[in-house]
Amino acid sequence: MTLSLNARKWIRAVVDYGGLVAWIAAYFLGGRNLVNASWALVAGSVLGLIIGLVFERRIAPVPLIAGAAGLVFGGLTLFFHDARFLKIKPTIMNLIYGLLLLGGLAMKKTPLKLLLGEAFPMTDTGWRILTLRYGLFFLALAGLNEVVWRTQPDSTWVIFRFPGLMILTVLFSMTQAPVMMKHAHQDTASGVDA
Repeated sequence: MTLSLNARKWIRAVVDYGGLVAWIAAYFLGGRNLVNASWALVAGSVLGLIIGLVFERRIAPVPLIAGAAGLVFGGLTLFFHDARFLKIKPTIMNLIYGLLLLGGLAMKKTPLKLLLGEAFPMTDTGWRILTLRYGLFFLALAGLNEVVWRTQPDSTWVIFRFPGLMILTVLFSMTQAPVMMKHAHQDTASGVDA
């Protein structure tokens, strides 16, 4: 099945954000009840994974992790009727990401290079800097999530969760552009005519 570039973008958006969008819509349109909105998160996560499998013939690792986390934490929220499981999901996921990046760095590895190396060719020094910065950033997001859900009303936390965390991540990523440009490979021997 050959899809246009535009169709592939829409499918990718549904796979990546379908569960979250369904959850937010269910929360704000369904009486602002986090436990009840978890049904939409679970259903949206499953649907996103199925759509990715059907149209892309694979499930990419990041949507798989996000979808599985949505299923686990959404399922725990529904089973125990306790929204705290949903609220700690960003904390736990960001802690895992941060610790994996920093742990890899401590073992002289650069996990970001494994994930993004083909898309962003950089020096090893650049990858180490980015890995450290993103590791610390994810730990900061975990702490920030704890502060927000424990001190703010649910509706504020829901907006913080999405799109707030995504906006913070995009802004942080934009601040890393100078490092990426400074450490980018200048492949002059590629053999491609200009």
